[in-house]
Amino acid sequence: MATINNRQYFFQYLAQTSDKPIGIEVASAQGVYIYDVAGKVFMDMIAGFSVCNIGHSHPAVIKAINEQVEKYMHVIVYGEFVQAPQVQYAKHLTSFLPEALQCVYFTNSGAEATEGAMKLAKRVTGRTKIVAFEGAYHGSTQGALSVMGDEYFKNAFRPLLPDILHLRYNNLEDIELIDNTVACVLVELVQAETGITPANKEWVIALRKKCDSLCILLIVDEIQSGFGRTGSLFAFEQYNMVPDVLLVGKALGGGLPLGAFISSPKIMSTLTQNPVLGHITTFGGNPVSCAAGNAALTILYNSGWIEAVKEKENYLITHLHHPAILHRNHFGLWMSLQFESAALTKKIAAACVENGIITDWFLFAEDRIRIAPPLSITIDELIIAIEKIIASINVAIQNK
Repeated sequence: MATINNRQYFFQYLAQTSDKPIGIEVASAQGVYIYDVAGKVFMDMIAGFSVCNIGHSHPAVIKAINEQVEKYMHVIVYGEFVQAPQVQYAKHLTSFLPEALQCVYFTNSGAEATEGAMKLAKRVTGRTKIVAFEGAYHGSTQGALSVMGDEYFKNAFRPLLPDILHLRYNNLEDIELIDNTVACVLVELVQAETGITPANKEWVIALRKKCDSLCILLIVDEIQSGFGRTGSLFAFEQYNMVPDVLLVGKALGGGLPLGAFISSPKIMSTLTQNPVLGHITTFGGNPVSCAAGNAALTILYNSGWIEAVKEKENYLITHLHHPAILHRNHFGLWMSLQFESAALTKKIAAACVENGIITDWFLFAEDRIRIAPPLSITIDELIIAIEKIIASINVAIQNK
């Protein structure tokens, strides 16, 4: 039987959006580790960009997937059939959420959750203007791209959605620019792609009050920050506020594709009329993805990993030091390390891969390295990761 050259075919048949992909040919993954076809072991310090919060290939998730696959997979467009995995996961997920967030619309991804929430806000308020923030990342589809807070990634794809107002993140003065023409304010409580930038609590409370005063929907994007990454199930719990709409994705599917926007039944009911089928998705809420996500949430809740996030964050803060690290941002088990240039950062990331550590930089902060391992990582594994990261920094500096 002829040997298949997957590496060659990767470049030949798959669309490339990076001129220098990491290029690991994956054979398997388990826990915090990824194994390539040559048997090399990599510690996954970005958790599939916060998808694998419970680690890779948890047996309980695999069991839930297999059990659901044996029953049925896709049956009909979302919203017509009663599908137990959707219902049970929505019920389980909302049991951890406030009364104002009890109605779930499952989507394929976080970007589609953003799209659905933007439509929902226009439908509920009858307004068109959307407020987002400089440095924001909410996905790469055209609507989500329109609210992205970085011009470099947007300019090649204009014209985008009109009536988008970008304000400065964490700036109290700019809140005064929000008026009664605004349908929604879309915000990350921890901006991911600027290198882990937390919102100030005073600013968030002022934003919540402004939206309340003008009947504006406050949409909180927890696509990356959700499911324990910040030390609570959702970051908004640490800000003493409740969003009108919550966006989730990434870890929501337990490793399978899944996103959702969540609000109250009253707000979500506007999608059923004028027009009917106000938002449609073919594969959103796929029963296999929902079964996997529900199992992952059960594992996360029962594991104690969320409660251990602060300890692991403190361990990183205490032990991950190097003279070349200019600055660290962090919130929970989520950190950025800033270096003198993007060029050095990329050399460090490449050296990390050579040393068996998978990391990457940030879309809007190429001079920063991302640290976001599975929440299941142990202190002993963190010790090994820190040693290898420091060694990789040294190698990159020597080869400057």
